[in-house]
Amino acid sequence: MGTIAMILRRSPYGDINAAEAVRHAMGGVADELSIDLILVDSGVLLAKKGQDDSGTGYTNLESALKDSIDMGVEVYADKLSVREQDMETADIVDGVKIVNGAEIAELIKEAKTTMIF
Repeated sequence: MGTIAMILRRSPYGDINAAEAVRHAMGGVADELSIDLILVDSGVLLAKKGQDDSGTGYTNLESALKDSIDMGVEVYADKLSVREQDMETADIVDGVKIVNGAEIAELIKEAKTTMIF
């Protein structure tokens, strides 16, 4: 089976989309599927080090993202979105690859299935 591209466009705190994207990605690699988790727009905030989830009512997802990377999920963050969220490369969790729009387009093109969160 080919790669599954999971695109996260929403912030990790405010709704369940980010948590579901990470959960599905971890489940996929646990079933030995090839998963690309692609973070765009405010979804890149999932890759921010030292996330402050206080007062959100949501579980902190930074450690879950790190676990998914350790399990074999390939995580990509859109370079332009990182800039738009006032983040620097140093702010990004280790193991997340910062890529441009053309590289993201290629990942999606090569994927067998695409899921959007």
